[in-house]
Amino acid sequence: MPIQHAIVHLIDKKPDGNPARLHLSTQALPASETIEHLLADLNDSYNAKPNKVWGYFQADTQSYPLSSWLQRYLEDGDFVAFSQACAERLTTLMDASNLSTGGHVLIARYQQGMSDFLCIALLHHSEGVTVTEQLELSSARHLDLGQLHLAARINLSEWRNNPASRQYLSLIRARHGKKVADYFRECLGCSEGVDAPSETRTLLKAFSDYVESEDLAEEQAREKTQTLVDYASDQARRGEPIALEELSELLDEQQPRAFFEHIRHKDYGLAPEIPADKRTLNQFRRFTGRAEGLSISFEAHLLGSQIEYDAEQDALIIRKLPGKLREQLTKDRH
Repeated sequence: MPIQHAIVHLIDKKPDGNPARLHLSTQALPASETIEHLLADLNDSYNAKPNKVWGYFQADTQSYPLSSWLQRYLEDGDFVAFSQACAERLTTLMDASNLSTGGHVLIARYQQGMSDFLCIALLHHSEGVTVTEQLELSSARHLDLGQLHLAARINLSEWRNNPASRQYLSLIRARHGKKVADYFRECLGCSEGVDAPSETRTLLKAFSDYVESEDLAEEQAREKTQTLVDYASDQARRGEPIALEELSELLDEQQPRAFFEHIRHKDYGLAPEIPADKRTLNQFRRFTGRAEGLSISFEAHLLGSQIEYDAEQDALIIRKLPGKLREQLTKDRH
C-alpha cells in the first residue's frame, strides 16, 4: 500500500462544553513501517464496519468547501495546507455540535490496487497494559482502531475519472450518536448517492431470477450461490465494490457474460459496480429441491416469515405467493 502523504493533527476537546483547541502539525509524517501498519490496520477496521454511507460531494462548494480544497491540493500538491484546512473545519463543526470529544485527525493519501484513495479519520486512545524488558507491568496508551466511529474514504481515481459517479465517497454510518456523525458528514459535504443494502438486495433478486430462468440443477444453483456470496463478501472485506462483469465471469466460465446480460436486459437499474453490504449478504442463502415435477427454491431469510416449515407434517406453508403463480392457480380453479 504505497503512501503518498500522511499527517496527524490533534483536536483537544473535553466533554465539558469548553471550546476545542486545535494543534496543527506543520509537516507530513515521514515514510515508515509504523505509518504503513497503522494505515493497513485502519483500512481493515474500516472495511469491517457493516454500515456505511456511499455518496458524492455536494455541488455547493461555498457551503461545503472540502471538495474544492481537495481539488486545489491535487493541482498544487500542498497536502499540509489541505489537511490543516480540513482539521480547522472539523474543529469548528465539532464545537458547533457540542456533542463530541476530540481526538487525533489522521489524513492520508495512498494507493491500493489501481486506485488512489484519501482517508480522513478521527482516532481515539485506549489505556492498556504492556510488559517491559524488566518483566514488569506498565500502563500504555494506544490508538484504538476497534472503536472507529468517524472515518471516511474517498476514491480519488473514481472522483476524477467518473464525475457522474454517486459512490466514490464512503463514511461510517454510526449506529448511535447520529448528531455526532452529522457534523462529520457536513465537514465532508457528502450527499448519499447509493443505498448499499438496497443495491445488494437488488443484485440478489437478479441472481435469484437468473437461477430460475436458467432452470439450473440443484447442485449447480448451490455452487453459483456460493460463488456469488464468496466473491461479494471478499470484495466487502477489501473495501472494493462488486463488479458485475467480473462476477458474471466467475459464475459461468463457459458463458462469462450470461449473468451480466441477464441484468442488463431485465433492467434492474444496477450500475456496473455496486457497494457490497455484508449484512445483506450474510442473510442470503438458498434452499432448493426437486422431486416428481415439483421445483422449490427460496432464500433462507424468508424461512420463518413468508415460509414456514412443519417438520411433523413434512410440509411447507408459503404466504404471499408470487402474483403470476397466483394468477395461474386462480385460472385453473375456474
